[in-house]
Formats: sequence, C-alpha cells, structure tokens
Amino acid sequence: MLPKGVRRRYLALKITGEQSVSREDLLNTLWDSTIQLFGEYGASQTDLRLTRYDSEGNHAIIRCSHKTLEMTKAAVASITEIDGRPVAIHIQRVSGTLKALLKQRRT
Repeated sequence: MLPKGVRRRYLALKITGEQSVSREDLLNTLWDSTIQLFGEYGASQTDLRLTRYDSEGNHAIIRCSHKTLEMTKAAVASITEIDGRPVAIHIQRVSGTLKALLKQRRT
C-alpha cells in the first residue's frame, strides 16, 4: 500500500527509430532530458522509473509522480535521439494504475 498522498501516473510509450534501443540507453536519455529541462531538483521531484520495456516491440511503460506528469510529458516529447541515433517517442496512454494501463493496451 502506498503512503497517503503518494499518487503516480503510468505512461505507455512507443519508441520509433531505425534500430532498437537498450533499456539502459532509454532510461539514461529520459533522465538526461528531464535534468536538461528542469534541473536536478526538478528531476528529483518526478520520481521517474522505467517500469517495463520491450525492446523487440519498442514499447515502454514509465512511472512518475502525478504532480509532475506534465513535466514528464515535456521531457519525453523533447527526446529526438538516443545514443546518437534519431528516434521519436510517442505517449500512447496515461493511467493512474499499471493494471488499468495494461488493460487499455489489450483492448
């Protein structure tokens, strides 16, 4: 059970590019983008986590604090390359629970 007041948002992402991206490269790029836009203090407020990653299908699920959802969306939207390779990351869905997000993906 989460402590009172801790609310999270889950974002389903689709990564498109010529080559697949490693989990580590994606996570590092997400953090770098967040730090570049909002500084270290702002990035620390996001509670950003890479929850799931499918390198073959190029799908990822990230988690952030509900208060920093817009910051996280901006950081994701600003990513244009990962490890020197051009990519585009599209936010497909946002949900308050991982279970609901996965259910939406199946339908």
